[in-house]
Amino acid sequence: MLKRLLHVTPSGAAGLAFAAFAFLVIPALAGKLWLSVFISTGCFVLAIAGVAFMYARLGMVSLTQVGLMGVGGWVMLRLNHAAGFPFEVNLVIAALVTMVCGWILALPAMRMRGLYLALVTLMAAGGLEIIFATYQFPNGGEGFWGVKTGSADAFRRPWLAQTPEAYLRYVVAFVTLGFLFIEAHRRLWPGRAWALIRRSEAAAMAAGVNVTFYKMWAFGIAGVLAGAAGGLLAGSLGLLDDATFRASESVMLFALAVVGGARYWLGAVIAATLYRILPALLNNWGVDADLAFVIFGAGLLHAVITAPNGIAGQIMDLAAGLRARFGKGGKP
Repeated sequence: MLKRLLHVTPSGAAGLAFAAFAFLVIPALAGKLWLSVFISTGCFVLAIAGVAFMYARLGMVSLTQVGLMGVGGWVMLRLNHAAGFPFEVNLVIAALVTMVCGWILALPAMRMRGLYLALVTLMAAGGLEIIFATYQFPNGGEGFWGVKTGSADAFRRPWLAQTPEAYLRYVVAFVTLGFLFIEAHRRLWPGRAWALIRRSEAAAMAAGVNVTFYKMWAFGIAGVLAGAAGGLLAGSLGLLDDATFRASESVMLFALAVVGGARYWLGAVIAATLYRILPALLNNWGVDADLAFVIFGAGLLHAVITAPNGIAGQIMDLAAGLRARFGKGGKP
């Protein structure tokens, strides 16, 4: 079991190399504006990893991941302004609270699947959107909601991530831990149980798998990742806006997870890149960022028609073909 857990695949090695590049090189090269874009991208990579994990491992469509990010960000801001806990403690509490919200969302999953489950989670995202728009995010005020007029109180970042460069490295480290967390579950007994449930719930129950327990587990993991992503985003910006956590953004995130490739770690990176970096690039080039939606639509059609494993799947197939062609010291 330990050997299986510690085995590094070519995809995993490439992922770790990319994480090292993002940790060491990007913060040293990016300007202040792009550092903010990359930090936001890293936060959404973590959130997309959660929704992609649920779709790839259980075939369940959750359209409330951005709303759960908002919950994590709300808790993070409230604890920052109301308690004297360290940043990491606040982040863990935010992730755990969001995990509980994920478990609550899992209750309909016990009886629903497919389109009906997607609709229920979308309605939950709509409800969270209304709550955020009505009560806003804490900014240092008194009371439970912690909202006040005027300028917001300062947000306390972790002591080792005070600068934008250091905070980007901090986010990259958390994203890497998130991927390792998912991969550990995939390689151990939960992964085998989820694979059986995805194939046939009846067969899973006949084999003695507690379907309810493992579905709750999956929703909890997605909630933890979304809560951590929201907390990290709150730490980056210091103040959140309800417009960031609209229900439509959850639909967009799921669609991009499919375009990127839900089965691969690279898919979440590609999806977050399309979601955050592509619009910033278009703006930088003087092009209307709404053009990104046209590109997203084309990418989704491409994934549905010709690339069921997404862009990441095509890249991995290409890499496998190149290894087979040039490997073992052979000539092309």
